[in-house]
Amino acid sequence: MNRRFAMLAPLALLLPLPAAAERIPLSEISDYLNSLSTVESDFTQVNSDGTISTGKIYIRRPGRIRFEYAPPDRSLVIAGSQTVAIFDAKSNQAPEQYPLKRTPLNLILSDNVDLGRASMVVGHTDDGTSTRVLAQDPEAPEQGTIELVFTANPVELRQWIITDDLGAQTTVILGEMKKGGQLSARLFDINAEVEARGNRN
Repeated sequence: MNRRFAMLAPLALLLPLPAAAERIPLSEISDYLNSLSTVESDFTQVNSDGTISTGKIYIRRPGRIRFEYAPPDRSLVIAGSQTVAIFDAKSNQAPEQYPLKRTPLNLILSDNVDLGRASMVVGHTDDGTSTRVLAQDPEAPEQGTIELVFTANPVELRQWIITDDLGAQTTVILGEMKKGGQLSARLFDINAEVEARGNRN
């Protein structure tokens, strides 16, 4: 049985494929991402182990993002000053920190998003309802990928899936986005958050 399927597999390549739905061009997606100055939204996160978290996300481009996880989690992730800090609500230890450039999120938080760069986009598809863009840092592909999901008319970012260097996937699904408002720099100040949490202990 397996042998027969193996013989037929090359024939499948010759069969006509259904017409692909219209993809949103990479240039249009880049322009959309570059137009985002600030974003505030609820989010749902599907973790690699299947658990689900919810919370609030704040984005202030370039280079800043904040994930506030809802109770009972109360964890916090902040990116600012080219650093990502992970605050564990169950720990009194200092947050784990590493360079933002080591994360796939850096691709959409950069000052100038250009998805047309050589080797950045490794997948660009449309499933009939959304356009999906799979991207990596061409200078460090081993650090993982980010798959961005957009709807059209108008272009809107709906979710992203990050695959880390070990193959674990985390999906973030965005709610209705509030764009263009004022977000305090304090939201993205890692040192201020460390000090505030220290004072609460």
